[in-house]
Formats: sequence, structure tokens, C-alpha cells
Amino acid sequence: MSAGQKLRQLIERPEIIVIPGVYDCLGAKIVEQLGFEVAATSGFGIAASTLGLPDYGFLTATEMLYSVGRIAQSITIPLIADMDTGYGNVLNVMRIVKDATQLGLAGIILEDQEWPKKCGHFEGKRVISMAEHAGKIRAALKARGDSSLVIIARTDARGPLGLDEAFRRGKAYIEAGADVLFVEAPQSVEELRAIAKTFPNVPLVANIVEGGKTPEISAPELQEIGFKIAFFPVTGLLATTQVMTACFRQLKEHGTTADFNQLVNFKDFQEFIGIPKYRQIEQEFMRAEEA
Repeated sequence: MSAGQKLRQLIERPEIIVIPGVYDCLGAKIVEQLGFEVAATSGFGIAASTLGLPDYGFLTATEMLYSVGRIAQSITIPLIADMDTGYGNVLNVMRIVKDATQLGLAGIILEDQEWPKKCGHFEGKRVISMAEHAGKIRAALKARGDSSLVIIARTDARGPLGLDEAFRRGKAYIEAGADVLFVEAPQSVEELRAIAKTFPNVPLVANIVEGGKTPEISAPELQEIGFKIAFFPVTGLLATTQVMTACFRQLKEHGTTADFNQLVNFKDFQEFIGIPKYRQIEQEFMRAEEA
């Protein structure tokens, strides 16, 4: 069964899917080990971790595909990839979709911002026309062929143009063939409920950014409202930044981390990253050479 087929089965279940955002292979492996059924890449996190830059459209398509491809290969659970705007027009979107299927991705997110885009919870976003993005969605469907790649259409219209325009665009993107709808950055529980009421039979994404524009409500609450997917895109990035800063501050101030109690034991990390398995493989081949 392909990654896309696995994701589609999960979407068909009644339960909400809780998906942490990751930006590297280590984070993805943690997500899988903890029992999450799906992981998703965060463009915000990949830009910060690979470039040291904000989510302001600095990442190229090549950089994004390279990062998400490595992450997809490091885990066995389905991976959804944030593919920003598709990096151009309908032809660029078709190229992105073909690459995504070759990399074994389960789904991709395509948003209707102008390029260069911004994080969905930043100010100053601008969107392309509804017709242009609907065309990108149709192009994505054509390019995926008979693969099961899940196409998630995202609209960022709530910020610059209002919720009603976001609804109008959401309907157009679903009519164009998108599998899942992602209305970015609703600003209250009432707006979340309005989204679910407007799209009662559509799998919906809620994007929970700690400190962002959308209320930080729980996955069970989102399920009760009517959402199918709860993304937590930058939770891991924010947690890592907090702990790493505290650790390095202690090292700078005291010259030691001996009293820092938030480090994983080195032996435990070796187990997690697979050292015993690779050591065994290495020894088996060395014994075969000696024989």
C-alpha cells in the first residue's frame, strides 16, 4: 500500500488525525516512534533550520524537495509536505507533483499566496486570483495520474480579504478536485465553527500555531467542531529552540552541562538512532569477509 493510500484510509476514519510538524529526519523519527500515524513537514521549520531565515519565500523548490525527500525516506508512516505555492504557475505545480510522487510523499499542501509567500500567521500576505489557484489544483490532479497523492488546497484569503472570500475560494478549490481543504489562520473558535458549517462534508485542516492567530484548542475540541486534521506545524521547532537555548546558556555561563537534566542519555540516543542494528550488519559482513 502506498503512502497516499495509507493517508486516505486514515482520512476516512471517524477520528481526527493529529499531525506534528517536522523539519528534519530526527524529528520525523521521533514522531513515528511515539506512535503518531502521520507526519507533516513545516516550511517555516525547514526555512529556519536549513537556512536560518524566516518563512518569507527564501526556500527554493529544489531545497524543499531535497529536505522532504530525505525525511520521507527516514520513516515508514505517511508524510505530508508543505509545498508552498507550487513555486510558479501550473507547469511548475505539475513538476512539483511528479517529484512528490517519485519521492513517496503521501500528500502535499498547495496555497494561494503570491510568491514570495509568507508564513500563514504573518501580516502582509497577498493572494493570487481564485481562478489561478483553482487551475493549479486541476494541474496537480492531472500530474498525479493514478497515484494516490492527497492534494490539500490551502487558502490564505482570511487575512487580506476576509472569511467570506476564504469560503468562496475554498468551494472553488474543492470543486477543482482538491481532496482536503485548509483555510489558514481563522482567528476565533467561532470562525473555526463557521468553516466546519460551510464545508460539512469536506475533510478540513486546522493549523494550530502556538502564539499564532488561531486559538490553541485541543484536537478533541477540533474533532467536535468538525475538523479531520489537526496540524501542529512549529511545536517541535519552538520546543527545540527553547531547550537548546537553555542548554547552551548553561554551558556558556558555567562551562559544563553536568547539571542540565533535559539531555537524552547518550546510550539511549544510540539505541534510538539505530546504532545496534547497523553495528550488527557491519559485524555480519566482516565475519563473511573473514570466512
